[in-house]
Amino acid sequence: MNQEFPILELENFRFNELSDIFMLDHVTHGNHQITGHKHDFYLFFLIEQSNGTHSIDFVDYPVCNYQLHILLPGQVHAWSLAKDTKGYQLMISKKVFETFAHYLQFSPMPQFNHPVLSLTETSYRLLDSEFKQLNAELEKEKLYWDIIYLRCRLIVQLAVRDIEEEFKDLDMLKSNPIIVRYIKLVDDYYKQEKSVSFYAGHLNITPNYLNILCRKYTKISANTIIQNRVLLESKRLLRISEMTIKEIAYHLGFNDLAYFSNFFKAKTGESPRLFRS
Repeated sequence: MNQEFPILELENFRFNELSDIFMLDHVTHGNHQITGHKHDFYLFFLIEQSNGTHSIDFVDYPVCNYQLHILLPGQVHAWSLAKDTKGYQLMISKKVFETFAHYLQFSPMPQFNHPVLSLTETSYRLLDSEFKQLNAELEKEKLYWDIIYLRCRLIVQLAVRDIEEEFKDLDMLKSNPIIVRYIKLVDDYYKQEKSVSFYAGHLNITPNYLNILCRKYTKISANTIIQNRVLLESKRLLRISEMTIKEIAYHLGFNDLAYFSNFFKAKTGESPRLFRS
């Protein structure tokens, strides 16, 4: 079987293999040009100075000073940055990040539609100070992991606070945990299950009521949420993997190649083969 994705793991970056947190100073160790790939960890990239483009799941985001870029495990990204880029990249394993969930009350991370946050100077200075203090802890000869985890958690909490203040649609999601659970279920089962009734059954509600909730809180139907997740993974695999289009179709739960091709073209306006080229 061909390799599905180029995946960078935390071990590709860190110097201490016992840790699940790594900090990289972009000035001394960062790459200004990277091609499409995905990570198995969370990446928080605090940018002090830069310009260029950061592509995240096939959406191009302009890069500028005082930004926070957040990458989730599994997202495909690439960037082209100015050579004078300054900033810090904080990488957190899934295992460690999941321990923060209890303190976040609500986190937009499972389905994140706002990966780039423009910061005020005050917010940037606060985050920059926390990044530098965490980096100083990680560079000490004797590492105090309780302090490192606390500083790391604080950075995540500050980021989530800024995200929720900037993007009000997250407040709407926060007010209905059923939608959050539905999106998480879709992320878990979209390859095998594409019917709204399957998810409604897991949520102990009717498909009609689930659809009403989705339209109210996300402005799209429950079925569209499933289709969008399938489409996103289709794009990831077509653009980056070495799998054939037929292998991709079966991997995503389509028993018929023609059906997959028709689905993709209906959503994007072009065939899978054309998108890949």
